[in-house]
Amino acid sequence: MEIRSQALQVLCICDPAEKAAAAQALYAQALTGLPLDPSLQLTAPRDLPGRPAKPQLMSALQVPNRSPFTLEGRAALLHAITHIEFNAINLALDAVWRFAQMPREFYLDWLQVAAEESLHFSLLHTHLQSLGYRYGDFDAHDGLWSMAERTASDVLARMALVPRTLEARGLDATPPLQAKLARAGDHRAVEILAIILKDEVGHVLIGNRWYRHLCREQGLDAVAIYPELVTRFAAPRLRPPFNLAAREAAGFSAEELAYLQA
Repeated sequence: MEIRSQALQVLCICDPAEKAAAAQALYAQALTGLPLDPSLQLTAPRDLPGRPAKPQLMSALQVPNRSPFTLEGRAALLHAITHIEFNAINLALDAVWRFAQMPREFYLDWLQVAAEESLHFSLLHTHLQSLGYRYGDFDAHDGLWSMAERTASDVLARMALVPRTLEARGLDATPPLQAKLARAGDHRAVEILAIILKDEVGHVLIGNRWYRHLCREQGLDAVAIYPELVTRFAAPRLRPPFNLAAREAAGFSAEELAYLQA
């Protein structure tokens, strides 16, 4: 089986646990030399991505904020993060099958991201179950996948606005979230978020690498074109505080960090 067509098959799986296991297995197989056809033109089936009947999806503005200082509130907060990680599996797999004519390393990088996001999902879901809840028990928003749909025909925009924008927000949000969960006494959640933060630095770094690769290939200034892409594809505006150390480790330049703070 060819890598990109297999990634599309995994993306279509609806059961989250089955999808997570399949994504990890596909990455392991790809490392052993699974065939790859970068020129393959694949057709998207209807109703991408595969996902379970629940959670019910709604606007981010409709999803209530929950306090981590009650059991239900903490479960709802962890459910929201679990949902983000499930979407992140889908986003990584989508990059593999959708964008043709990229180097082999591009596809291996995003399969690695899919495998690591699968681990994150599994860790969070196991912890959520220990609290008496499951993925799907709370409503969720669909902002990540909406951006995937808007950038479906433009790999440069996808690299700019998913890993470098939406996923990079996790670098900023995670430390305050860890502090809040620590105050609530959920030390296992804090440990899981530490694993996620470490891996997400690498994922954003991958996004930065391929964004710059595409800018060089197209003769574009990576810093100058970014705000144009934000406007053209209606990406959310980033707000402080920013985790500057994590963003620097994830490959943002001093000029980009200055732009963020301005």
